[in-house]
Amino acid sequence: MGRRWMVCAVFVVTLVLLSACSREAVQPASLSARPCDVALAPHPGDLQIDKEIANLQQESRRLPTTRTLERLGWLFVSKARLSYDSGYYKLAEQCADCIESKSPGSPEALLLRGHVLHNMHRFKEGEKIARELVSRRGGAFDYGVLGDVLMEQGRLLEAAEAYQKMVDLKPGLQSYSRAAHLRWLKGDLEGARELMRMAARAGSPRDPESVAWAYSRLALYELQASDSKRAAAACDAALSYQADYAPALLVQGRLLLAQGKSQEAVVPLKRAASLNPQAEYAWVLAEALHAAGRIPEARSLEESLEKQRPVSDPRTFALFLATRGRDAETALRLAEDELKARADVFTLDALAWALAAAGRLEEAESSMRQALAHGTQDARLFYHAGSIAAASGRKPEARRWLERAAAIRQMLLPSEREQLTKQLASL
Repeated sequence: MGRRWMVCAVFVVTLVLLSACSREAVQPASLSARPCDVALAPHPGDLQIDKEIANLQQESRRLPTTRTLERLGWLFVSKARLSYDSGYYKLAEQCADCIESKSPGSPEALLLRGHVLHNMHRFKEGEKIARELVSRRGGAFDYGVLGDVLMEQGRLLEAAEAYQKMVDLKPGLQSYSRAAHLRWLKGDLEGARELMRMAARAGSPRDPESVAWAYSRLALYELQASDSKRAAAACDAALSYQADYAPALLVQGRLLLAQGKSQEAVVPLKRAASLNPQAEYAWVLAEALHAAGRIPEARSLEESLEKQRPVSDPRTFALFLATRGRDAETALRLAEDELKARADVFTLDALAWALAAAGRLEEAESSMRQALAHGTQDARLFYHAGSIAAASGRKPEARRWLERAAAIRQMLLPSEREQLTKQLASL
């Protein structure tokens, strides 16, 4: 798990010592620290992006303009995406603070801050900033961040309007990929596939991570469409743009699991989990290990996951606990807390599943209806809806949802597919 913890970085500046030895710990140790000092503190690392950050910091120390500080902030955003370390978003936020200290109300600082707030799951704060940006200048990426925070709050019609504005102003990878995801959320798989292909083709080698993300997402759509050949090709394309890319390795592992190649799936999934410590990665790896008959390894991994109780992805951890029938109280608390900030389809589903695990079926049914309201075609949603209906004694409804899950069962984890088969047989 060598990359599961951020390489310790020590920044010594006036009145502040930053010693960051965990993924969540890149933050000022003193409220008296000036944001410019924090943003420009010497950055370690030997990767190309680390060198770019260090060079831009040096340039900004000589001449700290809005332009150089903005570029530095977006480099920290890129570093966060590449390292799966949210601490770099906090450094990007320090860049926004630094810009604002020199140029109050700067739209460049607002956009950077809005993007950081979205990635830190502070969606309501992000919406306020995005709306200010849209009203003041209405740029393509202003509408993009507005659509992002609205989508996470479950407000898909408003998000669609924002994304359409973004596409009109700046067609390309960033706008097409957002529109594709929204199409998928609304149940239009074919439209999502078409738009994500356009997004991937519109990408530039100068931004390989974004292209790799688009191809990784496309691979999932192709897998759902039962086109395993295209799904594998999309994974390969993602990895050609960004070697060792955790999202692509995760999809590659899921594709192999769908094909019943559990032993082969362990290899990319182990690598993906070592790169990205989020709960989803550990859970899928544990499923592959179980399916491959490597039970002690799987149990050890799950025990480790339960002890760590990952804070960066509480929704998935709640789903994991509820699926495994462990600590329903914690699963419910996590899902309820997540709902306060995030009311999208999958948070409502996690809440419904946790409520069902806690035996509160009537409330689970209500939450499940809300999760299904947008028409999202997702195997796990259907499986949960069928299971909850079956537990409530509504067998015809249960069979209907479970059969819809079975039609795209390749998107489920091995244990979910096993339970789905058993439930259909019992009905």
